[in-house]
Amino acid sequence: MIWRLGYRLLLWLLLPWALVHLWWRGRRQPAYREHIAERFGWYQARPTRPVIWLHAVSVGETRAAEPLVRALAARYSGHELLLTQMTPTGRETAQQLFGDAATIVYLPYDYPGAVARFLQRFKPRLGILMETEIWFNLVEGCARLGVPLLLANARMSEKSARGYRLVAPLTRAALVRLSAISAQTPEDARRLEQLGASAVEVTGNLKFDVVPPQQLLALGAEIKQRIGPRLVLLAASTREGEEELVLDAFARIGIEGLLLLLVPRHPQRFGEVAALLEKRKLSYLRRSENSSVPPDCRVLLGDSMGEMAAYYAACDLAFIGGSLLPYGGQNLIEACAVGRPLLFGLHMYNFAEASRLALVAGAAIEVADAAALAERAAELLADQAALKRMSQAALSFSRAHQGATARNLAICERLLPPT
Repeated sequence: MIWRLGYRLLLWLLLPWALVHLWWRGRRQPAYREHIAERFGWYQARPTRPVIWLHAVSVGETRAAEPLVRALAARYSGHELLLTQMTPTGRETAQQLFGDAATIVYLPYDYPGAVARFLQRFKPRLGILMETEIWFNLVEGCARLGVPLLLANARMSEKSARGYRLVAPLTRAALVRLSAISAQTPEDARRLEQLGASAVEVTGNLKFDVVPPQQLLALGAEIKQRIGPRLVLLAASTREGEEELVLDAFARIGIEGLLLLLVPRHPQRFGEVAALLEKRKLSYLRRSENSSVPPDCRVLLGDSMGEMAAYYAACDLAFIGGSLLPYGGQNLIEACAVGRPLLFGLHMYNFAEASRLALVAGAAIEVADAAALAERAAELLADQAALKRMSQAALSFSRAHQGATARNLAICERLLPPT
C-alpha cells in the first residue's frame, strides 16, 4: 500500500513535467502537441463492437506486433481492434500498417483516473501489452475490471531488471496480476520469474514472423537502380553520437565508389545529421529528393519513415545502429529477413539473444569500435563470396525462428475464446 501511494504521489508530482515534456518535444515534432486529451483518458473514438486492445509503445513494437494483429483480425472478425501507442512515430506507423482496419489512439498516462476513463470508454475484452510495457495502475485497473491481460513478446534485459528491482513490491504486484506472459527467450522468462511473474511461457520473438512488404522490397530495388552499380554500406537506425563514428569508419574504407546509406533512428535528427555531413564536406543526397544518385555522391541520407526494409533491400552490407555506443542496439531481424549480412557493435543488450544467435548462424559479425567496423566492412565488401554466404545464413536464421505468432495467438484464444 505504501509503495502504491508513493507511486501515485510521484505521478502527480511529475504532471507539470509531463506537460512541459510534450510542449518541448513538440518544438521538433509538432505531433507531440496533438491529441493531448487522449494522454489523460479523454477520447472521441467510441467502439461499436467488442474490443481487443493491443498496446505497442513506439515504432519497433508496433512493427513487431503486425503479424499478431493480423492474426487476431482474422480470428476475431467480429471484434474491433484497438491499438495504442505512446509516441507520434508509433502512431504514424500504426496508421501506415493498419489504416482504417483498427482504432488508433494514445494510451493514457498511468494516472488512476485516466486509466479508468480509458477502460470505461473502450471496455476491452482482452488486453495485450507488447514487450516491457508494465504500467502499475493500468495493470491494477484491468485486474479490477476482469480484463485478461497478456504481456506479449516480453523481453527483460538485465539492465531493465535492475530498474524494476528498485520498485520490487510494485513490480511483483503488477506481474502477478497479468493473466499470461509470453517471453521471447528463456533468459527473459527467468528474469521475469525472478521479479515475481508466474504465468510465463517462452514463445519466441514475433519479429521473426514479420514479412517484408513486397512494395518496400520493390522500392529497395528502385533505390538500388537509382544508385547504380556501386557497392552500398547501410548504417541503419543510428543514434546520437554514432554518425560521427560511422563517418570515421566510412572514411577508412578504401573502396572506390562506395556509397554510405545513412539512416538516423529518429526523424527529428535528420536535419542535424545533414548538417554534420555538410560540416565534413561530404557530398550527399536526401532520400526525400527522390532522384537518381550522382556518381560523385558519397552519402545517401535516409530521411524517411517506414522504409527500413527498402533500405535493407538496397544495400550490400548493413551495420545495425545503436550498438557502437551503449544504446542497446536495434532490431536486426528485419535485415536478416531481407537476407542482408550484418555488422553490429558490442552494445546489443536489447536484442541479446537474437544477436547471439545471428553470430552463431554466421549471419552477423560483431565489431568493437569504428576502426573494426571499417576493417570488417572493407574485407566483406571486397569478398562477394563471403557476402553471399552470410546472406544465405541470414535468410536461414530468420526462417528457422518463425512461429511466435501462432504460439501467442493460442494464448489469446485461451484468454478469450473465439465467439
